[in-house]
Amino acid sequence: MSGRHTITMNYPASWWRNLWREGAPSGNGKIGASVYGSVQDETILMNHEDLWHLGVKDELPDVAHTLEETRALMTSKAYKQASWHLTNALKAEGYATKLASVLPLGDLKVTMPSGTPFSTYHRQVHMDTGEVEVAWNEGDVRYSRSLFVSRAHDTIVYRIASSADTLSASISFAFHDTDMPQMAALCEKMKASVCKKVDEDTILYAVPHEDGSDYGAVVRVIPTGGKLRTDDTILRVESASEVLVLVKVFVGEAKEVAWSRLVGELRREERSYDDLLDEHLPLHQRLYHSASLRLGEDRAEETSHSTEELLLKAYQGEAPLELIEKMWSFGRYLFISGTYTAGQPFGMYGLWGGDYRLMWCHSMANENIQMMYWHTTVGGLVELLPSMFGRYEDLLEDFRGNARKLYGCRGIYTPAGTTPGIGVPNQIVPVIMNWTGAAGWLAQHFYEYALFTGDEVFLKERALPFMREAALFYEDFLLEKDGELIVMPSVSPENTPSNYMPTGGESLAHPMPTTVNATMDVAIIKELLSHLIEAYERTGEEGDDSTRWRQMLARLPAYTTNKDGPLKEWLHNDFEDRYAHRHLSHLYPLFPGKECTKKETPDLFDAIQTAVEKRELGAQTGWSLVHMASVYARLFDGEKALQSLDLLLRSCVLGNLFTLHNDWRRMGVSMDISTAPVQMDANAGFVNAVQEMLLYVSQTLVHILPALPEKWAQGEVKDFRYSEGRVSFSWNRLRKTFAADIVADRETHVTLQLPEWVSDVQLEGSSTALTILDEAGTYSLQLKVGESLRIQAK
Repeated sequence: MSGRHTITMNYPASWWRNLWREGAPSGNGKIGASVYGSVQDETILMNHEDLWHLGVKDELPDVAHTLEETRALMTSKAYKQASWHLTNALKAEGYATKLASVLPLGDLKVTMPSGTPFSTYHRQVHMDTGEVEVAWNEGDVRYSRSLFVSRAHDTIVYRIASSADTLSASISFAFHDTDMPQMAALCEKMKASVCKKVDEDTILYAVPHEDGSDYGAVVRVIPTGGKLRTDDTILRVESASEVLVLVKVFVGEAKEVAWSRLVGELRREERSYDDLLDEHLPLHQRLYHSASLRLGEDRAEETSHSTEELLLKAYQGEAPLELIEKMWSFGRYLFISGTYTAGQPFGMYGLWGGDYRLMWCHSMANENIQMMYWHTTVGGLVELLPSMFGRYEDLLEDFRGNARKLYGCRGIYTPAGTTPGIGVPNQIVPVIMNWTGAAGWLAQHFYEYALFTGDEVFLKERALPFMREAALFYEDFLLEKDGELIVMPSVSPENTPSNYMPTGGESLAHPMPTTVNATMDVAIIKELLSHLIEAYERTGEEGDDSTRWRQMLARLPAYTTNKDGPLKEWLHNDFEDRYAHRHLSHLYPLFPGKECTKKETPDLFDAIQTAVEKRELGAQTGWSLVHMASVYARLFDGEKALQSLDLLLRSCVLGNLFTLHNDWRRMGVSMDISTAPVQMDANAGFVNAVQEMLLYVSQTLVHILPALPEKWAQGEVKDFRYSEGRVSFSWNRLRKTFAADIVADRETHVTLQLPEWVSDVQLEGSSTALTILDEAGTYSLQLKVGESLRIQAK
């Protein structure tokens, strides 16, 4: 099986050590399995969303007095001293909170004797089924191993098969070893505490967790034909035609209780691999097929290429359409496999992280977690957005304490980094501690969810309370001077003004980030207050403080530009822009915000366009390239948006299509970090960038094909979303053909912008639904609930 919904690799995981980086992923949102793909000695890494360790939650001291002291230092222009003032006060108190890290659950190990060298090998991820397959020949015998994580039964289902009754395999469950020297001693101690035994056809595995509970797995092995025998803690199968392996995992239980329960469940299981797959598929495919994309002509299945072939083509400078399509599908596949509505939010490593102190495995709210959820609304996966909300709502008491103890303010202060149960400050450095924008930025997602679902209960009971608390913080925090509100201290993540960069060549990550009136902070506050005003107008709820919020909006500083034209990153004149940086924070009014449009704010639009063009290439990362692609899409520049995606595919993508922070090969396209950590924010951000190029959606505007590059001359989209419904469309610019189908799930009244090359259309459906507004393809669209409209170029 191959084709548009299959990722094919001609190699097993091959990264030097850290083989998990190139695993083939499967997951059901709670449990993840990563298949390395070795023929003889196979490893399948398993993880659970709730398995974390090494977190330390310290009591946050009250250092609110430092705010006035910090501001006094800044007023006297002692910015460097002011930058460290809050941070040093916390350190002086001995404050030592540390975020938790993901904890690998363990490895399923399969050893199969190889009497004949392998040939015709492949490893595949079937995205439309959630299966991972490894297959090869040994002489005339074909072997295959297939795995999926059942959404119906929270079971890892694994089948080993051969074309002859000659299958022999040894199966065990093992502690997952570390590749990090600094974790070796801890892992040896953990490994020594492993409890493992075999009971007839099952393997029982458990490890004590630092919280006093256990975690582990039960494995049942069911051969078809042949023999099954035990050998210490290993189950051995001989001369079988097929082996079914079922794995159930547990977290936070006593091992004897969990083992007894899971052994009973597995031994009562009588369904085959195919039976279990049939129950899993509807749950998986409902999400996976919630939207679809085709670029170019509809390719035959046999023309599908391996990722190695596709990435080599991209490496030469131009990504094939097939690779763009598969990256869009794969990002969605990872997302639906790595989170679920009531689960943990999607993480930087999904459910496939393979070591014990991974870099940046926490949820980071100064770009990364937002990027991983941008695509959900237009892409039809909005139902998974609450996995993000649950994290931040669970930590509200921490956030209230942070606001009070750090700044003496009401409302909430959300630190950039969080992990389950830890919402107090943790990264005690100025670039994190002095940035107050996280809660306001997260509020954007709460409001977007309410708009796209039409869920008035959510808006009233969850979105508005979160948004109010974020605004309440700013009411206390903002400083007034000469009738204008000032954000002080203020940070533009994670940049330092050029006039505060070291001049002696020192390599420092964040030399002096603490400023006044970072443009992004102002934009977040403007958006938050505007959304609050809109939300209360919609609901008529009590607690409407619109008069005060409008007064605050009127007193926020205006955006300004540098002499050479770009939007300033810091509105205060003491700080000079630095273009050699990966973050594009000050472009927030255009993206991810929707404050700026070419028609309504042309001067700001032009200033942002100049600003993005001045960003230097070598300072970028995988995620910043897809962010830049989304910005270019909002600027209607499809060619540069595609160029940004091409650069990502040329530099920061592995053979299994996992995205990395940077190019580890030092080719000059990205910033340099020797570890090149996996960061799936770019996988998800890629999805969003493609969608932004094909459809722009706001509360008042639906713009079809706003940033179509020349190479995407033909294609088809099905079931992209706007706030009140769905839109599907196909196009062929060479033949000047275009058709769109719009379905209203709720009453629709928006402006519809068609591509500029679609000049004359005919309608099927409601004849009064579309009214011409101008000759540039702008229409007023009105549909009642359940109505649909087909638009076709004559």
